[in-house]
Amino acid sequence: MSQMPKDPFRIRDHVAEFDEIVADIVQRSAKTRQNIPMVADVAYGAAHTETLDLFFPQGERHGLPVHMFIHGGYWRMFSKRDYSYIADTVTAAGAIAAIVDYALMPTVRMATIVDQVRRARHWIEQNIASYGGNAGQFTVSGHSAGAHIATMLFNDPDRLSGVRAALLLGGLYDLKPLQDSFLAAEIAITDDEVARFSPVTHRFDSTVAVEILFGATETLPFQAQAQAMAEHFSQQKLAVSICSLPNANHMSSVSDLGLTSTRAGARLAELIESINQ
Repeated sequence: MSQMPKDPFRIRDHVAEFDEIVADIVQRSAKTRQNIPMVADVAYGAAHTETLDLFFPQGERHGLPVHMFIHGGYWRMFSKRDYSYIADTVTAAGAIAAIVDYALMPTVRMATIVDQVRRARHWIEQNIASYGGNAGQFTVSGHSAGAHIATMLFNDPDRLSGVRAALLLGGLYDLKPLQDSFLAAEIAITDDEVARFSPVTHRFDSTVAVEILFGATETLPFQAQAQAMAEHFSQQKLAVSICSLPNANHMSSVSDLGLTSTRAGARLAELIESINQ
């Protein structure tokens, strides 16, 4: 009997060390919360899922750039606490890190998640000055589903978004193929969600600089979607670059994002620092 082909979207099937990487980043995140100055569980809305953690560089806090990170997990797993370690790179680059939580599917639908993250962004815009931040120096990054959500912060071509730059790592930009993946049984992405929330069909704020990253050993749909999204941005005159991370998979790449000694971490630090130049 021939074996069924592996689902290219089921990350665990393609990353043998999946559990080890998750355990490592959770442990690193606990250390980050101990070692970096922070304010935890700041509410940006009324729901218990609507909170963010702020992490600060050492020293005086006045007019600091602000960087938001949006975690992945196919809109259905993980939390901001699992990704505190991203603040290691962000604060080393001299910025305040805002690590965002949001409600998870299928308890809510995608429209709720997008609305939540947009409101988190609005909260930062309105309130970060009281924490020593400069809302005019705002950048964003996200991994996997988080990269998808990040695009929703600047997908209005008729209004300046206030996003200076975005780093999108291992993102999902066309939701249609996910309807035939293992996710059908878990979150059942609807035709309406495909139509409303596939970034590859949207128009964007052309003033945003975008960096698209993906692991060189990612499955083919992730690589193809990265290329398609880069072309889509370029056609709309956004400044866009795309980079394949050598020897990196879907999980090792996001693990590296919290280490400035790696290609991914260095690219994030450079993006944050570039808006001050």
